[in-house]
Amino acid sequence: MNQSHPSNSTVGALEIPNVVPKPQGPGRRQRRATETRLRLFRCALQLFAERGFSNVTVEQITDAADVGKGTFFNYFESKDHVLGVLAEIQLGKVKEAKLQAGRGNEAIRSVLRRLVLCLAEEPGRSPALARAVISSFLASVGVRILIERCMLEACQMIAEVVAKGQKRGEIDPLLDNKNVALQLQRTLMGTILFWSLHVEPSLATCVEDSFQHFWRAIVASGQKQEP
Repeated sequence: MNQSHPSNSTVGALEIPNVVPKPQGPGRRQRRATETRLRLFRCALQLFAERGFSNVTVEQITDAADVGKGTFFNYFESKDHVLGVLAEIQLGKVKEAKLQAGRGNEAIRSVLRRLVLCLAEEPGRSPALARAVISSFLASVGVRILIERCMLEACQMIAEVVAKGQKRGEIDPLLDNKNVALQLQRTLMGTILFWSLHVEPSLATCVEDSFQHFWRAIVASGQKQEP
């Protein structure tokens, strides 16, 4: 005779609820791998800042991170790819800005201003690091290819943010959004370069000043010029 069964499984007098297990967080091995990769990355940046990109070897990086030389290649294809991680970090910040702009609960000016300040954080850890990163573009074809690819992708996403600003009446609609995005990247890179040479004032102050001039050039007619 067919009988209906409750949603819970029964073993003797013990009921076992059909509970879907919650997703587990990263395991110990994955956490350890993430920590090792980050340690290698940070040690490499420190050495690049102290000695210059071209003067640092993989062995020096692994010595500083206190891991075996072979471990490096478990996480990076080459020394060039360490800076690829930096580019990935920067790209992630642009993606977040695009998402924020899409939510529509914040002015595009605020989204772009916060973006440039966030993008300046990593190279702004020290003038020496900023100079090392910039000089690496000249020293390595591999680095240039990595950075160029990420910057092209970032430019496209920034252009989409600009287009939203044009649609909302914040940014001059006659401007080409891709060109505006490119000018923003050029403004930021130039600001970081000059700061790395002169140090004072702080990079945040320099970036803020550059952004204010940039915004005045693209703001839609009739929009209030914020300080």
